[in-house]
Amino acid sequence: MKRIIHWLCMGYLFLLTNTLFAQDGNAGINEAAQKVRGYFQSGTNLMYAIGAIVGLVGAVKVFNKWNNGEPDTGKVAAAWFGSCVFLVVVATVLQSFFGV
Repeated sequence: MKRIIHWLCMGYLFLLTNTLFAQDGNAGINEAAQKVRGYFQSGTNLMYAIGAIVGLVGAVKVFNKWNNGEPDTGKVAAAWFGSCVFLVVVATVLQSFFGV
């Protein structure tokens, strides 16, 4: 009998603590959405900065190939320019798609 009372008390305490620490699901989702929106502008700025750095590195590489007279300079320039445009477009599209 003592053992049954012990298990019932433990079960009651377990249920009590779970209900005390539970929170509204909508409140948790809204809080997470607010935190993501707070970081989104910083992430967009980071993508723009990475695009600028990639553009500078690409410009130097293309300039070196052009000065050396290598025949594939146009392809390399298009690839570097395309990667910079991709980073900027992705950041802008994500920003407008999510309405942030």
